[in-house]
Amino acid sequence: MTKIASTLHFVLVHGVGGGSWCWYKIRCLMENSGYKVSCIDLKSAGIDPSDPNKVLKFEDYNQPLVDFLSTIPDHDKIILVGHSAGGLSLTHAILKFGKKIHLAIFIAATMLRLGFWTEQDVKDFFFFLDGQLELVPYRKFLSFYKWVTAVVTVELK
Repeated sequence: MTKIASTLHFVLVHGVGGGSWCWYKIRCLMENSGYKVSCIDLKSAGIDPSDPNKVLKFEDYNQPLVDFLSTIPDHDKIILVGHSAGGLSLTHAILKFGKKIHLAIFIAATMLRLGFWTEQDVKDFFFFLDGQLELVPYRKFLSFYKWVTAVVTVELK
């Protein structure tokens, strides 16, 4: 393995209804090839015991990713990989940890044209409750969600 590959740290983020378990085959293949790989369970997903009915803010849902990225040393080159609605988590992480992120890969993942905080993004994906920005509850989320997908193929050498 090259010196550059040894500093790469892949962080894999699942989509709606998934968990870190959905990456297990890819994780095993990558780790066996010498890459550092971490898979994150977002709040109330995978083995996270949180009640999904009590996770109303996107920031709360995404907190496990934020907490994890906060602990990664600055010299690691983070490559974020997200699938499906995990693309929203990637966008949030890029805005929060831009200097730590080496590359973001959206695999059939949600992408917002102008980032996360445009007025139209807020209208499309969020609503205000008591003056606070709230995540649209999952049952309503699917009824009006506008999917934008991008398929990315990456060859690791």
